[in-house]
Amino acid sequence: MLVVTTSTLQGKEIKQYLGLVSGEAILGANIFKDFFAGIRDIVGGRSAAYEDELRKAKDLAIQEMCEEAQQMGANAIVGIRYDGSDLGQSTGTEVLCYGTAVKVVRNLPQG
Repeated sequence: MLVVTTSTLQGKEIKQYLGLVSGEAILGANIFKDFFAGIRDIVGGRSAAYEDELRKAKDLAIQEMCEEAQQMGANAIVGIRYDGSDLGQSTGTEVLCYGTAVKVVRNLPQG
């Protein structure tokens, strides 16, 4: 599945727009990760634990979005966007990914 943030695909023709697809992921935060991340944030470092959790949430949201697009008969998703939010202290992180499912049928002539 081709997944892009642009609204067009260079060198490809979009033959059919199938509609909006989305994927959501909510990952719970471990209290010990939260505690140590908070300490690290106080001293000005990066929180590898949070970065890993956000990366996992993004990957899960993309996977869910692609599965929905495949069920619609799409072979690409254009115009994808991400949105994320903290669900509160020690609750978790939510990531939403959405875009437009399309059918790409052939390469455009070059020249």
